[in-house]
Amino acid sequence: MRDWWREAVGRLRSDGTAVVELTAAAAVAWILAAVVIGHPDPFFAPTAALVVLGESRGRRLRQTVEILLAVAAAVLVAELLVYALGPGTGTVLLVLLLTTTPLVVAGARRALVVQAAVSAMYLVAVAAPNGTLMPFRFVDALIGGAVALAASQLMAARDPLAPLVAQARRSYADLADLLDEVNAALRACDEAAARAALGRAREVDDCVGRLQAAALATGETLRLGLRRRHLGRLAEVEATVRQLDYAARNVRVLARAGSTLTRRHTATPPELATAIDALTVAVRAAGEALATGVSGHDAERHAARADAAALEAVRIAARLLRSDPPLPLTMIVGQIRATAIDLLRGVGQDDVAVLDRVDDALGLAPA
Repeated sequence: MRDWWREAVGRLRSDGTAVVELTAAAAVAWILAAVVIGHPDPFFAPTAALVVLGESRGRRLRQTVEILLAVAAAVLVAELLVYALGPGTGTVLLVLLLTTTPLVVAGARRALVVQAAVSAMYLVAVAAPNGTLMPFRFVDALIGGAVALAASQLMAARDPLAPLVAQARRSYADLADLLDEVNAALRACDEAAARAALGRAREVDDCVGRLQAAALATGETLRLGLRRRHLGRLAEVEATVRQLDYAARNVRVLARAGSTLTRRHTATPPELATAIDALTVAVRAAGEALATGVSGHDAERHAARADAAALEAVRIAARLLRSDPPLPLTMIVGQIRATAIDLLRGVGQDDVAVLDRVDDALGLAPA
């Protein structure tokens, strides 16, 4: 029970601000629609505010505006159809179809599409228009969406780099967690676990895409807030994201080779687990180097740790090549080398120097 309370308090500390922001946005939207404008039953004003604000996190401004317009358009279509056709089964089906389609086209997440469907059902079954063509609910949705848009920009302007810093840590943590899963499967020679890790590896591109989206959204926020002095850090992030993309692909190939190795029921040498452990440390340290660099803190300590751990992973993996290992194991060693190169380039090491240092750690003679 004590652990549960500790975790609950931790979640409240990390997400408590979001609760306050959502509540405040919904309340402001309700006041604007009900008190200032005087709309009857302004249900869709706070609803749209909550939905759009929830969707705006990590989104670019253009995408947020698209979501806002899609929500309002969906409400307008539903309101007009109910007014024209009246409540009924056919109206429900048509409203659901035409309400959710604009959101899918706008790239909304499934949670928003489901929320739009629920709102449409409410409009048909509970709050059908009472013989008036005045689109109160459409206006309410616009009000709520506008409040959410303003709130999202205010939140971003308060600490524009925070979402990017958090996403940088999360993206590298996802890659490190995948390496841990692959390593555990190899240690146990567990074919099922290796296949599961390979399945997750095929989805690891999402972590790169989220980091790219966060960098774009942060750039827009900095330009709107006239904080252009921070834009130089984004150029470094974009270069690092490219290297993270390469590293994610390398780890995916590593996971595939690991799956092949476990399918052959080949016992993996302990050096392999140690090498992957060191590579995992390098990934996490590289993520911290990026996050601290973006936030303006000293990133050199984390970059040095990533450098040392990546080269250590290569040195340990090099020992496995001395005993004529099977092909899947050789492929894993190759991917450890390639991932180490991408990590070192990602923390700002010189390209040519990285290749020489990594190949030296692998025991290759200089060109």
